[in-house]
Amino acid sequence: MKYLKYITIAFLIFSVQSCSDFLEQEPGLRTSIDELLQNKQGVLRALNGIYNELEANVRGERFAVYADLQGGNIKFSPISSTGQITAPLNIREVYSFEDLAETSNFNLFYGESYDIINQANLILEYIPSLPDATETEKNKIKAEALTIRAYTHFLLALVYSQNYSYTTDASHPGIVYNTESIKSGVKYPARKTAAETYALIIDDLKTALENYSDTSSLAGPSYSFFNKNNTKALLARVYLYKRDWVNAYETANDVITNSGFTLVSSSDLAAQWSDPDLPLSETLMEFSISKDSEGTVSSSMSSNFGYNGSTYARYTASNDLIDLYENNDIRKQLFVTTPLSTLVNGVRRDMSYNFTKKYQDNAGYVAFRLSEMYLIRAEAAFENNRSDLALADINIIRARANASLLTSTANLKEDILLERRKELCFEGQFFFDLTRNHMGITRNDGCVSNNCSITYPSLKFVLPIPLYNTNLNENLQQNESY
Repeated sequence: MKYLKYITIAFLIFSVQSCSDFLEQEPGLRTSIDELLQNKQGVLRALNGIYNELEANVRGERFAVYADLQGGNIKFSPISSTGQITAPLNIREVYSFEDLAETSNFNLFYGESYDIINQANLILEYIPSLPDATETEKNKIKAEALTIRAYTHFLLALVYSQNYSYTTDASHPGIVYNTESIKSGVKYPARKTAAETYALIIDDLKTALENYSDTSSLAGPSYSFFNKNNTKALLARVYLYKRDWVNAYETANDVITNSGFTLVSSSDLAAQWSDPDLPLSETLMEFSISKDSEGTVSSSMSSNFGYNGSTYARYTASNDLIDLYENNDIRKQLFVTTPLSTLVNGVRRDMSYNFTKKYQDNAGYVAFRLSEMYLIRAEAAFENNRSDLALADINIIRARANASLLTSTANLKEDILLERRKELCFEGQFFFDLTRNHMGITRNDGCVSNNCSITYPSLKFVLPIPLYNTNLNENLQQNESY
């Protein structure tokens, strides 16, 4: 059963051995959850394992490209051997808005997300009884586990639930929100409403913020783990999507004012994005990838977006996106433009493609940056009838990019969304920006789907819950139209 699978995966993640070694051991030699989580060292090992699984889940081809692909920022590069342009298999049905519950492209994302949540809940349940951890240490671990739980539920809500204002009171289906592990038995939870889902996410994040301290629980770069600053950034984004403009403004402003982070300068922007190993200095969180003893990684975001001469990934920037930048905009330099042999009407000829420089070499998934906080603060200010403040924030981002400054507030809402599209491209937000603003999609350049333009609202703007899960759980309501 699925719930027994969760327990098995939890054992595997928490085991000190590799999965293959673990499966080959005699039952009496296996490390149980109770044994592993009985002390601080075991809990920290388990927490590190959750971060590894979370990093892999967001970096995976499906989720990493989803929002930009669906919204129209991405098109496909040609297959090198044939020059043909086709949608990659892993996202083919999703890309065409024809995903099926029986064979969903996202079934692994759904299952892995709830595995991560279950593991976070296990840690939360074992923390209070740790005999060798101080209260401060327990609180830090609790804060990170709560944030992981909230973040993962938030991602699930984006993919499987219509935007918060889809109904006037957010009474439409949200997601199943798990606040306890399934270690003690089988449970069949129902979906919360969207309003309840967001309330639980916010409650988890607020509780986490009460428990953070200034040091990290785990060794490694601070931007690789949840902390007070990037948890506030997540909370600001949740408030934005909830259309809670007052709290969105205040929380984003808190990060901008008190985090100690500053925007990368104009002169350093292109160089820092091109660095093969380090994220931008304004990055509040990047899910960094583990390196082996020789300093190499097994995979990175470049597998989705990379370009290295004759070797290149399948996802490139559409001209729908490229054409939005002014010629002097520094962000236009963040693309590698190269001709690739492409089959056009049965004849191969060179066509230009633009690969983003944001994710080359060993890049991890960028979850939160300071520039997003300025854009959140700008949008919230506009919705709070402070167009003057919104204009100032948008111009801070545009000035850094060497784009011309805005002088009018006549179309400020559109300007804000356009700036988000240009600044945050390939960072997993554009499609969700469209739907939360009740806007449809228009994909022109490079679209190879029968559904290149879809008006809002659409039942296809959320994915089907995998059939395996709805068959197992009789209380799990499938999304309408699936």
